[in-house]
Amino acid sequence: MTSGAELIQIAHNDEETRAGNYFVSNYPPYSFWTPEKRSEAFDALDRKPAPGTTLGLYLHIPFCRKRCHFCYFRVYTDKNSDDIQHYIDSAVRELELYAERPFIDGRLPRFIYFGGGTPSYLSVRQLTGLIGEMQRVLPWDRAEEIAFEGEPGTLTEPKMQAIRDLGITRLSLGVEHFEDRVLQLNGRAHGSKEIDRAYNFARSAGFPQINIDLIAGMMGDTPDGWQHSVRKTIELAPDSVTIYQMEIPFNTTIYQEMKERGAEIAPVASWATKRGWVSSAFEQLEAAGYTVTSAYTAVKDPARTRFLYRDELWTGADLVALGVASFSHVGGTHFQNEHNWGPYLERIAKGELPIYRALTPTPEERMIRELLLQFKLGHVESGYFRQKFGVEIRERFAPAVDRLKEWGFLSEQGETLQLNREGLLQADRLIHEFFLPEHRDARYA
Repeated sequence: MTSGAELIQIAHNDEETRAGNYFVSNYPPYSFWTPEKRSEAFDALDRKPAPGTTLGLYLHIPFCRKRCHFCYFRVYTDKNSDDIQHYIDSAVRELELYAERPFIDGRLPRFIYFGGGTPSYLSVRQLTGLIGEMQRVLPWDRAEEIAFEGEPGTLTEPKMQAIRDLGITRLSLGVEHFEDRVLQLNGRAHGSKEIDRAYNFARSAGFPQINIDLIAGMMGDTPDGWQHSVRKTIELAPDSVTIYQMEIPFNTTIYQEMKERGAEIAPVASWATKRGWVSSAFEQLEAAGYTVTSAYTAVKDPARTRFLYRDELWTGADLVALGVASFSHVGGTHFQNEHNWGPYLERIAKGELPIYRALTPTPEERMIRELLLQFKLGHVESGYFRQKFGVEIRERFAPAVDRLKEWGFLSEQGETLQLNREGLLQADRLIHEFFLPEHRDARYA
């Protein structure tokens, strides 16, 4: 029989950062989504929505000044203004095609998210035209959150004010780090001076919520450099702080360089180091009055500061995702758009939705998806799963729950399964214990 100490060692058996995706954003894994199942997406779009299901919109803006060395998103750095306008027009046309389908059924979006890439790469004219056209197709009268990602170096004072005037309620600044050396080494386009300038512009514009993104363990980062970034963040006092632990997906330039050298270990901090740095950051943020609300997030005022996009998606909301390579979730079916520029634009030009691959999870897989994602909040409520899915998660997942308890990461408090801080900091690894057997070998897919 394996002892508790041995189990803990198994849970920590590979602390070096290797290539692959650590962050779990969906379930079942993307490698199970296939072009052969694309018809399932169209079937879902032709059904009426389940009563009470929230609708959200996402638009992928794939343009950047530079491609970061750790970036694994579909981005382009070689597009001119005509290319960008063509893309904007196509995304609006894509929204028009969705609006014609029965699953909309008169619903208006409760949340909208502009992600990238770099949404703030667009000019004020482009943004004004895009948002006006999107609202023409599907009004935002009931939207409670309109989130927008910005790269500090692209944000002038007039553009910042224009973004706020266009109705953006949550601005997320991709700061990542405050040392120029680290930013340059990792391929970021902005510098430390642009961070302070952009943040001051944002505060002056009056955004209801400003978030700062940080990444722990980037290439060249040091304990002192990380502490400097944490201190600077606390000095700026954003409404929320999101901290990711550096990972090296296969489609990054860092991985390509590793492959050329025959290196297995990535040139970034180990997982133990990253967890330690994030833990220290959370402790300092808590001392400054913040509350840790997920494996990645600390907020200044939990009663006022929400991230509706995350919270709604993690409880089963419908999401219409526009743009190249974007991921949608409609009526329980997952699907992804064409992931290359040409095929995406060509299919829309033909009046077709540019869906590339899809998967309709089983009822059990849908339940597991929500369980995994909600564990990343640090706690799971048994009553939620009993009421929504008719499942007693403590019984259904007894072996996984018992393992996490024996490893010292999980406790039971009445109806709540609670991760402690050490467990929360490695939630993306621990939740693989709840995967179905057929999905456990696909963690990096």
